[in-house]
Amino acid sequence: MTGIAPNPKPVTEPGRYHLKVDSFHRMIEAGIFAEDEHVELIQGELHAMPPISAGHAGKNKRLNRLFSLRAQGQALVAVQDPLTLPEHSEPEPDLMLLRPRGDFYEQGNPTPADTLLVVEIGDSSLSYDRNTKIPLYAAQGVPETWLIDIQKRRIEVYRDPGPSGYRQVLLPDPDQYIAPVLLPELRIQVAELWS
Repeated sequence: MTGIAPNPKPVTEPGRYHLKVDSFHRMIEAGIFAEDEHVELIQGELHAMPPISAGHAGKNKRLNRLFSLRAQGQALVAVQDPLTLPEHSEPEPDLMLLRPRGDFYEQGNPTPADTLLVVEIGDSSLSYDRNTKIPLYAAQGVPETWLIDIQKRRIEVYRDPGPSGYRQVLLPDPDQYIAPVLLPELRIQVAELWS
């Protein structure tokens, strides 16, 4: 019986190329992605996002209306727009409340310093939102993130960002009121997210 001789050379994995945000923008400008392709840049890697369910889309519309009515010029409501996280990530949160800016961010995408609140709606993407995107937002200094868990009908509120994640996580009851730390007058009863 003959055996296979061990390979004296160490086996190496092929290297990965991590995109930077500016390279990603050039790809978009060059038309590499179709208009209906939903792609995010996360830590230098491209992530194809799953199609959005009717429940997810409806929840986004409900939040958009709720925030638009209550923000009253104190914030711009951005729906599924890019958020530039230097220098290897550009996710597209489901919803953001942004500091008002005269150019409405036409001159450049918002960064963590522009955010008052980031909201992710978790349905089929719940694990990805919770375990990949939320830690990334914390590490980049996004002041507050809300995760809407459609299946469990609950909200997770993440505050006090740091390099190793958010230091405060709240799970408010349906009868409680919540407001973004940077917009305390924008009070919402948790039950309003569902009714």
